[in-house]
Amino acid sequence: MPILKDVLTEKLADSLSVPPPKATPRQVWGTTSQPGKVTAVVGMRRAGKTTFVHQMRGDKLAGGVSLARVPYVNFEDERLSELRAEHLAFLLDEHGRRIPEAQGAGVVTWCFDEIQVVPGWEKFVRRLLDTGNAEVIVTGSSAALLSREIATALRGRAWEVPLYPFSFREALHHLGRPVPKHPALMTAVARRETERAFLEWLTVGGFPESQAMDSPSRRQLLTDYVDVAILRDVVERHKVSNVTAVRWLVRHLLGNAGGMFSIEKFYATLKSQGIAIAKDTLHQLLAHLEDCFLVRLVWMESASERQRMVNPRKAYPVDAGLIPIFDRTGRANVGHALETAVLIELERRRCAVTYLRTPGGREVDFLARDSTGQIHLIQVCADASDPATAARELRALVEAGDIYPGAVSRLLTLTRDGAPASRPDGVNAQPAWEWMLNPP
Repeated sequence: MPILKDVLTEKLADSLSVPPPKATPRQVWGTTSQPGKVTAVVGMRRAGKTTFVHQMRGDKLAGGVSLARVPYVNFEDERLSELRAEHLAFLLDEHGRRIPEAQGAGVVTWCFDEIQVVPGWEKFVRRLLDTGNAEVIVTGSSAALLSREIATALRGRAWEVPLYPFSFREALHHLGRPVPKHPALMTAVARRETERAFLEWLTVGGFPESQAMDSPSRRQLLTDYVDVAILRDVVERHKVSNVTAVRWLVRHLLGNAGGMFSIEKFYATLKSQGIAIAKDTLHQLLAHLEDCFLVRLVWMESASERQRMVNPRKAYPVDAGLIPIFDRTGRANVGHALETAVLIELERRRCAVTYLRTPGGREVDFLARDSTGQIHLIQVCADASDPATAARELRALVEAGDIYPGAVSRLLTLTRDGAPASRPDGVNAQPAWEWMLNPP
């Protein structure tokens, strides 16, 4: 414990003496905290969770809270590999010794980064909450941190705040580019500049560190991100032994963005390549990849659980920037990137998302239910200017609108010129970037 105490003391001392670093502000939909609950910031590695926690600390300082009341500790440090929950109480004792006045009236907001690496951390956090004079913010690279593990230990006292790579608005702000206040009223020149920036963002993606990088460096960086997610958040965390199968699965899912995925078919593919694995194991691996936010899965909309389970899911990467790295077709990926970006924006807006197949056999890319229960039917098409293409896409929306008469129907395209020349009543058509820059 002496070495552990030295490291914890060093980290605590740094957080109490150095103000939070400044960075591009992140936009998070919905509330970020609830009284009596742990704020748990979750998301893919390197998406900006730590930066967002510092942003929350900065907001408290701006509101008049002293730095002494917003301590921060990052547990992802090899020197803390032997740390256990019983050692965490030392942080409270050391904080009280250094800042005795903070132990009186007023709340101390503890910020614990990547705390899931500490076995048994949940019970410590619950005890800390039970004192009544502490708030807790935790981060983690796994959705399981919230869904199963923490739910049991904290008994419903966790408030999930998902964080994704930069949205288009955040990317513009980060790069110092103008963010249109009224996208629908832009001049032709400004619109073309925004559309170029949007296409660039679809190619580069939204990971903060990858912005403004040259293409080779960015490909290496994002490849490393995926490798770390596989090894740390899947193989090591879940003690997976069949690493070959995991890598095959990742390459398939990230290389076929928006494609239908069936465990049965993928199992047959692995078997034909001489890779032995059980179907149940494939189901578990798929769940692990979704838990660490590397892959996002979209189920078919159905009132029947059995029908939902037997139909294939659509799989997407967490960021469009990952598509060019894993796609092996050699074709342009704009359509897949656009569809991926729309899905992630819907998730960013806290929507529950499925895809819809109409009785006529037509498919609508996304059926999204927002926090108010409003249903949005969204079709994504890079270029719907061709009458035949427009007719196909709009017909699916019209059929879906008959099933959900109160839904908001929308066709999203890459550019304004790609919108259809005409559309049925009740169907909105606009560039995806315009929709993303407009608040709902």
